[in-house]
Amino acid sequence: MTTRFARDEVDAAAALLRRGGVIAYPTEAVYGLGCDPHDRAAFERLFALKQRPATQGVLLIAADFRQIAHYIDNAEICEDTLDRIRGEWPGPYTWVFPRSPAVPAWIAGGHAGIALRVTAHEPTAALCRAFGGALVSTSANPHGHPPARTAAEAEAYFGEALDGLVDAPVGGQASPTLIRDAVSGVIIRP
Repeated sequence: MTTRFARDEVDAAAALLRRGGVIAYPTEAVYGLGCDPHDRAAFERLFALKQRPATQGVLLIAADFRQIAHYIDNAEICEDTLDRIRGEWPGPYTWVFPRSPAVPAWIAGGHAGIALRVTAHEPTAALCRAFGGALVSTSANPHGHPPARTAAEAEAYFGEALDGLVDAPVGGQASPTLIRDAVSGVIIRP
């Protein structure tokens, strides 16, 4: 049975994540599916729910830069660029960085980099703070279907297969966040 968590119950949702749970939670524009990025079994369950090819990889979302700093290969990005990106966060911007060895291979899929975002959406940031680190974030929908924008839509897609669901509103973004390459600045997803 899917456990529903109210916005003020993120500590309980984070505890479920630490036990290997897969949950749906609101992000800036859509509901996301998440788990502990270092728990491979949870990650494989998430990808099975999504019916998504593992080579696609996912992004990691965090409450602050400290939660993601160790995932970036600092030798491959100049400090000025990193400072500029940090100045845009928290916010609805996802950047693909050269990845450090701290990134589990299954997270990046077939990609050389790692997509990271420091969110300003408070329900998501609160969940990351309660968890104590970054979370996997991929849209809550079976591959090829429109992303869920409400808790009810996420539950309709996945039902009892979800371990938990944070019932809070998504942010004010009309579409999922812009994704850019941190080194080149090229837009990967408008």
